[in-house]
Amino acid sequence: MTAPPLSAEQEALFRLIEDTREHVFVTGRAGTGKSTLLQHLAWNTQKQIAVCAPTGVAALNVEGQTIHSLFRLPIGLIAASEIDQSDATRKILNAIDTLVIDEISMVNADLMDAMDRALRQARGRRAEPFGGVQIVMFGDPYQLAPVPPRGDELRYIRDHYRSFWFFDAKVWTGGDAAIADGPALDGFAELGPFGAHLNIRELTEIHRQADPAFKAMLNAVRHGRVTADIAQVLNDTGARTPPEQVEGEPPIITLATRNDIVNNINRRHLDALPGRAQTASAEISGDFGRGEAGYPADAELKLKVGAQVMFLRNDVGGYPEPPRWVNGTIGTVTRIAGGTVRVDVDGEEHDVEPAVWERFRYAYDPGSRSLTRDIVAEFTQFPLRLAWAVTIHKSQGKTYERAIVDLGSGAFAPGQTYVALSRLTSLDGLYLSRPLRPSDIRVDPDVRRFMARRDAAAS
Repeated sequence: MTAPPLSAEQEALFRLIEDTREHVFVTGRAGTGKSTLLQHLAWNTQKQIAVCAPTGVAALNVEGQTIHSLFRLPIGLIAASEIDQSDATRKILNAIDTLVIDEISMVNADLMDAMDRALRQARGRRAEPFGGVQIVMFGDPYQLAPVPPRGDELRYIRDHYRSFWFFDAKVWTGGDAAIADGPALDGFAELGPFGAHLNIRELTEIHRQADPAFKAMLNAVRHGRVTADIAQVLNDTGARTPPEQVEGEPPIITLATRNDIVNNINRRHLDALPGRAQTASAEISGDFGRGEAGYPADAELKLKVGAQVMFLRNDVGGYPEPPRWVNGTIGTVTRIAGGTVRVDVDGEEHDVEPAVWERFRYAYDPGSRSLTRDIVAEFTQFPLRLAWAVTIHKSQGKTYERAIVDLGSGAFAPGQTYVALSRLTSLDGLYLSRPLRPSDIRVDPDVRRFMARRDAAAS
């Protein structure tokens, strides 16, 4: 499969990663092509690369392995204890030139340091950050946050780290600088004696939106700098009753904060359609993780003709042929028969067949002295989900022309409002279930601190 060419800034960043051993954090606003660059790197690098992510679904999306599975780390707080490693794990970690971590903003500081210790230990290079492995991280801390610790874990983090975020891991800050104010935290050139240098690069070309005014509004929401004028424009534009779905017009999807709201909306719309729902059961083989939370699609997919659905992965037709759909495309079911589901997308009907998601595991091949990527499980299901509504979290990375943003009682996580609004291609497609409030625009203060220092170091 061939992908479209990179932009100039993506190509320059690829060359930095490929031609140096620098640790790189690739960030950028929604729609700047972080995933495109990661995919290009995975397909085109000449290095021995391993790709991982903090969750099962995120690992599936990048055809990699979860961090805990790759490193064979225990679940929960790892702290500073020695890490048990089998011979097989040590061989895998020794074979890695470059470790790519997606959704890095969901990785906590303790896990970041555990990866550092595991690589130093396995490779016998304890004085060198990550045992000499190049670390390349992708993500936007303005959008996704790590799960906050509780109880004893919270107390441990407060005692040993400045924050729970990956960028406050001791491997980056240098020893105890993570919990102390002082020169080691004033810029990336002044790290502690054991801190690794982190090259932070931000992609700036937005490919999702074209209107400069809307881009500026989204940037204000991202940084928590929404003025009264910006809030008024967003609220005045969104204060409309969503129109009834008309054939030939872009579909409307509701982005909500909670699963129960989304499930109720989808169930209500499905029940309102005539006829009996048909159910497609997924085929699951091998070790596919711990229950439905790690599945890439519904294990039991209920559909009717007329159902509004969203595609869960890109069409595999490949460049230069234009894809018939991409991850996040919304369409309407027009026929269910013969092992296929026919879906109308922008007036064109396509027969959709079940797709196979493969769960990978890295292994070491002693013959070639290199990493192999073995398939250990498969999940087969139609790459579709009911899509009258979706959670804001699951809308991550998707693009919509029209959406109803339903923040309910309020955004409960920093970045949530930004994620929802930045899914839209234009301001014209915004509908708000209620006006935005100042409390909906939340930016984590640790993220603001980290990115401010990044900006200061770059200037």
